Amino acid sequence: MKTMTVNKKLVAAVCAALGMSVSIMLWTQSVQAQSSVNTPSVSAATAPLVKGLPDFTALVEAVGPSVVNIRTMERVRPQVEQVDGTMDPDMQEFFRRFFGAPFPGMPQQPQPRRRGGQGDGELRPSGVGSGFILTTDGFIMTNAHVVEGADEVLVTLADKRELKAKVVGLDKRSDVAVVKVPATALPALKVGDVSQLKVGEWVIAIGSPFGLENTVTAGIVSAKQRDTGDYLPFIQTDVAINPGNSGGPLINMRGEVVGINSQIYSRSGGYMGISFSIPMDEAMRVSDQIRSQGHVTRGRVGVQIDQVSPEVAESIGLGKARGALVRMVESGGPAEKAGLQAGDIILQFDGKPIDKASDLPRIVGNTRPGTKADMQVFRRGAQRKLTVTVGELPADKVQAEARASDEPAIANNVLGLTVTNLSVEQKNKLRVEGGVRVTAAQGAGARAGLREGDVVLAVGNKQVLQVADFNAAVSTVEPGKIVSLLVRRAETVQYVLVRTGR
Repeated sequence: MKTMTVNKKLVAAVCAALGMSVSIMLWTQSVQAQSSVNTPSVSAATAPLVKGLPDFTALVEAVGPSVVNIRTMERVRPQVEQVDGTMDPDMQEFFRRFFGAPFPGMPQQPQPRRRGGQGDGELRPSGVGSGFILTTDGFIMTNAHVVEGADEVLVTLADKRELKAKVVGLDKRSDVAVVKVPATALPALKVGDVSQLKVGEWVIAIGSPFGLENTVTAGIVSAKQRDTGDYLPFIQTDVAINPGNSGGPLINMRGEVVGINSQIYSRSGGYMGISFSIPMDEAMRVSDQIRSQGHVTRGRVGVQIDQVSPEVAESIGLGKARGALVRMVESGGPAEKAGLQAGDIILQFDGKPIDKASDLPRIVGNTRPGTKADMQVFRRGAQRKLTVTVGELPADKVQAEARASDEPAIANNVLGLTVTNLSVEQKNKLRVEGGVRVTAAQGAGARAGLREGDVVLAVGNKQVLQVADFNAAVSTVEPGKIVSLLVRRAETVQYVLVRTGR
């Protein structure tokens, strides 16, 4: 719109001739002034912050050769035959479970005999995943759940060479593993600085979803420091990740690996728009220990903790809800020796602030065992300093556990619980027929007091034998309602009431 120029003398003469008020002339001047002010200048228009979409072709050509396909093989164990020709152990277990008493031909302690020698058996495919070359001399990084329990690991390089790989070590707590192939002069990926990664930044993933090698997907970083586990603040993205992508790299626009694609948020077990990657700074801490000593050493202080709610913080005079509420102190553990008591709130550990409860396991876990660390705690309205000698967290037992699918998915449910199937060993130890083990609790579940290690046996009146049963039962729970969970904790069973959010 152009600004009009008004001839004041002409307007006055016209008004006088028509016998109109001079106020019309003043009104005209006002209109002119407003028109001049309100009309935006084209040169002052705001330039767009984003122009066009990125072209990933050069990026994929540069980093693609560093991504590998990983196939795992398991040996089919020989069948077991009874020396005396009586009923085989599987049938014995069937009758014991459903009829509760031995039958004729069921010795209490059968003597099995293998058909064939020790270690005999056919190798069969058991899984597929992805990985990426960490060093030029053959070290490859992937997820622990990709290679755990495998009798043989096969790595296919971008040039189609297939090599047998040795598992150097794995850490189930962080889901990081390192394998080694007999090759040199390999194209290694450059490790990026995760602290420089920004929400909204473009990233790509390369892997083998559903066994389809060298598949590229793209998206943006949706969030950082996402709490989905005790030891890792995950990177959340909207990059498409599916079974088989596990262990592949998350790559920024500079061609640097910033994460390991690890988990998805899903009801179906497939990609539904949210994915999680292990930050490379955390993964490198783990891989460095695996390569140097074959396992990961973490610190511990021997406490069970919970989130501090705003209501609790206000009622005890803490003010802002922060820190980790100590629910239990292990008898004879480092925390008890330091004078920590149940009910204390840990505000700082080794000079690092504890904003939320999940911060404490990460900070303590990254502290070298034997270190003397100061703790700032809040107790009965006052703060005090305690000094604790950090203990060592027992190493993972490397054993295969049953999984509902190749990709461990974070349960999308109103309870805020992440669960996994119980292994055969866990079922036998707990003397239960089934159930699911809580691996992480947040939201409504955490507020109700549920924590890692709890075993959910029923949701409402619906029995839970495996993850599929849990997901089906939870899907019927209406937001804003109270649902009862039958939970096994240690040797006791209790009902836990969970008030779901809206």
